Amino acid sequence: MRRIFKSPVRQFFAAATLAGAATGSFAADTVNDRETQQQQTSENKMQQHPYVGMWVTDDGRVRHELLPNGRYDEARGSRESAYRGRYDVTGSHIEYWDDTGFTADGDFVDGNTLHHGGMVLRRR
Repeated sequence: MRRIFKSPVRQFFAAATLAGAATGSFAADTVNDRETQQQQTSENKMQQHPYVGMWVTDDGRVRHELLPNGRYDEARGSRESAYRGRYDVTGSHIEYWDDTGFTADGDFVDGNTLHHGGMVLRRR
């Protein structure tokens, strides 16, 4: 290999910089792999929970579709996809995080009834 830097000090710093870049890249890959694994675990958990599907108020005005990938799509009246975001179910409690930053929660009182934001939604 040809020497780019004649000074031993510069050679040392060049080697240290390259080693640091390789280590940083490895660390970033490890973090990305861990995040991907956590997302897949979360998606598998969502696919398995019993509340995936469509939930609708008795008058049909509000409709929540809980998707198996941990996302939801909410329609209000004639406005389809009025709100979208992610959700997480722990036991019978659901937490929503809208893509715009709004948060909400609710509780499944049985396998067919969801109480959310003062509304009662039923499974369809």
